[in-house]
Amino acid sequence: MSSRIAVAALILMSRWSQPLSAQHFHHLAATPKTVAYGYYSAAATPVLRIASGDTIEVETMITNRPDRLEAAGVAPADVQQSLRDIVAQVTDKGPGGHILTGPVYVEGADSGDVLEVRILRIDLAIPYGYNGCAGFLPANCDSTRRTRIIPLDKGRMVAHWGPGMDIPVHPFFGSMGVAPPRDSGRVSSNPPGIHAGNLDNKELVVGTTLFIPIHAAGALFEIGDGHAAQGDGEVDQTAIETSLTGRLQLIVRKDLHLTWPRAETPTHFIAMGMDKDLTKATQTAVQNAIDFVAGYLGWSRMEAYRLVSVACDVRVTELVDGNVGVHVMIPKAILGR
Repeated sequence: MSSRIAVAALILMSRWSQPLSAQHFHHLAATPKTVAYGYYSAAATPVLRIASGDTIEVETMITNRPDRLEAAGVAPADVQQSLRDIVAQVTDKGPGGHILTGPVYVEGADSGDVLEVRILRIDLAIPYGYNGCAGFLPANCDSTRRTRIIPLDKGRMVAHWGPGMDIPVHPFFGSMGVAPPRDSGRVSSNPPGIHAGNLDNKELVVGTTLFIPIHAAGALFEIGDGHAAQGDGEVDQTAIETSLTGRLQLIVRKDLHLTWPRAETPTHFIAMGMDKDLTKATQTAVQNAIDFVAGYLGWSRMEAYRLVSVACDVRVTELVDGNVGVHVMIPKAILGR
C-alpha cells in the first residue's frame, strides 16, 4: 500500500459509522479497586473487560486529596466518600498525581491498532472545583493560598469565579489514554505522549472523538483528571479541576494506523504533538497536520503545508505537564466536509 493511500485510510475515520457487533453497557465506579493512581502501564491488571463497540459509564475523581480540599474550604460533608476511600486505601501509586479509573481491557485490541473513543456524555459530579497555582510562571503565586475553591452551577453550566464574573463550563477529561509500550514500564500520569494520557485538550468535549494508537493487548484504557473549564495552555498548572462522570463508546479500529493521537470534532480534525521541547512538539503537530491534509486531499506535502499555514490554527494545548502539548485545528469546511 502506498504511503498516500495509507494516510488517506487513516484520515477517512468513518466517524460514528463503523459496523459494530451487539453492544453492551457497563458502569464503572471509581473505587480503591478500580483505579490506577498516578500511572499508565502495560502490566496493569484490567478492572473491566469489554467488547469493541461497548459503552461505558465511568466515574472519575478530582485530582486532589480530602485534607487539602478541606484546608482550602470544602466542607467535610462535600468531599466524596469514594475519594476518601481511594486516597486512604490505595497504596500502589505511580509517580503522577492523577486518580485514573481503569484500566479497561477492550477485547481484540492489540499493538498497532487504534482505539476510537467516542465521547457521548459528560456530567459534573460535584458542585465545586478548584484551581491551584504553580505551572508556567510560578513567581506569580502566593504560596500561602495556592488552592482556590470555585462553586459550580450545574443548572446554568457556569463557574462562579467572583462577584459579577461567571465562567462558562465546558467539561472534559484532561486524561484519557492507553497503556504505553511495554518496554516503557510504568509511566507517570503527568506527561502526555504517544499513549495520549494527560492531553489537557479543552476541545475533547461531548461530541468529540479521540483516536489513540494502541501499544499493548487490550489497549488498557484509563480516564480521569476531570476539568470543568480550561484555557489553552493551562498556564498555572490546573484548570477548574473537578470530579466528572462520563459515557464513552470504545471501538477497536484495525483499519487505522497512527503514530500520535488525533481527534475529530463536529467542525474540525485535530492533529497533535507532544515533547519536552515546545519547538519539537510544534513541529510534530504541524507535520501531522500536513500529512493529514495531504492524504485527505491527495495533495503534495508542499501544498498541504501551504494550506495548514493559511487556514489552520496552531495552538498550545498545555505548557505544564513535563511534555508540553501543541495541537492544530483543521477546519472540515476547507476540506469539503
